[in-house]
Amino acid sequence: MTNFIPIFPLGIVLYPDEQLNLHIFEPRYKQLIKECIAENKPFGIPSVVDRRVAEYGTLVEIVRIEKTYDNGELDVVTRGIKVFRILEVIKSIPDKMFAGAIVSYPDNQFSSNARLHAQVVHAMRELHSILQISKNFQKEEDALTSYDMAHHVGLSLTEEYELLHLFQELQRLEYLKRHLLKVIPLMAEMERLKDRVKLNGHFRNLSTGEA
Repeated sequence: MTNFIPIFPLGIVLYPDEQLNLHIFEPRYKQLIKECIAENKPFGIPSVVDRRVAEYGTLVEIVRIEKTYDNGELDVVTRGIKVFRILEVIKSIPDKMFAGAIVSYPDNQFSSNARLHAQVVHAMRELHSILQISKNFQKEEDALTSYDMAHHVGLSLTEEYELLHLFQELQRLEYLKRHLLKVIPLMAEMERLKDRVKLNGHFRNLSTGEA
């Protein structure tokens, strides 16, 4: 299936079912949001990677208007629906300040594997422990998807975008697992280095190592 959607390119990666809060201040996007609200229709957020509008993005729906300002600016809450692929960008639309795109919607598989899923969750928690940060998700751990975890494992924007156009949950989990197995030893070594630097210059009880 293909269709035309208005687009709002942003330098982020948004995943299906993810909430995104937007402050709308540019005239073209104020027009886009007001039109989508009036016609109860979604719009697309294609990722901008390396200063270019990328091929893939996420269709979003407007959940609610959080605040309307006197100058016409808006705070809106949106939610990701599904991933799209841009077939053609339509830069000029009669009577519209915003651009649009003709898009298709790749088939997305969500079948998982309990063992692989548990490995990824465990590795993510291990990374958080090393970094001494706490993440509270709105779901039980066994219900977390790759999309839920992707923003919380230290992926770069390019890596987050690579995950966006993997269309099988098993592929996405494997991607996160490989990343975590690579980054955890590096982070652990950085923590040990930090501890050694902290000790430098302080009095310590040292042993000669002789019997």
